[in-house]
Amino acid sequence: MDDLGTIPPITRVWAGSALALALAEYVGLVSSLQLFLSYRLVVGRGQVWRIITSLVYFGPFGVDFLFNLVFTTRYARMLEENHYAGKRADFVWLLVFASTCLVLLSPLATLPFLGSPLGFVLVYIWSRRNRHVRLSLFGVIIITAPYLPWSLVAFSWILSGSIKAVVGDLMGIAVGHAYYFLVDIWPKEVQSGGRNLLATPPLL
Repeated sequence: MDDLGTIPPITRVWAGSALALALAEYVGLVSSLQLFLSYRLVVGRGQVWRIITSLVYFGPFGVDFLFNLVFTTRYARMLEENHYAGKRADFVWLLVFASTCLVLLSPLATLPFLGSPLGFVLVYIWSRRNRHVRLSLFGVIIITAPYLPWSLVAFSWILSGSIKAVVGDLMGIAVGHAYYFLVDIWPKEVQSGGRNLLATPPLL
């Protein structure tokens, strides 16, 4: 993965937290049982940290973890460096909105960990804002950016043989599309009056 020092700050905090959490689990300091999202434990026992840990957990430390982390960091970094350059508060608001949506939707699909779905939110938004970029998928197929998230879902579905394996990714795409519509599409519609329904709060 890129030197953490060269990664923009918000992406660096997220990626660094994910790496630290995976390493802590690897050496036995924590267990995934202490990290997953559970409304019962959050509300009933006050274990509110589970909301955060579920959003930065990408699985146990290993090859799959590193691939997912590098992939997610790549697109988060490109968004932060290009589309949100000089607009750090807007990028934070994107993450807050997406995280809130995923946490609220997670019981519908019984998703204990939301790191990958949150990554898919960012991949989807990047793909829509760079629709003319051509990509090589696994070094075999050339696609344009808007097809990237769907291609990844299809690939995972084929490998796993179960739609359940990609429910989180599909949820990430849905949340990403909601954000993209509210921020990029709706304000351009005549009936919107140019109003951004998801404007960044002054507090940020």
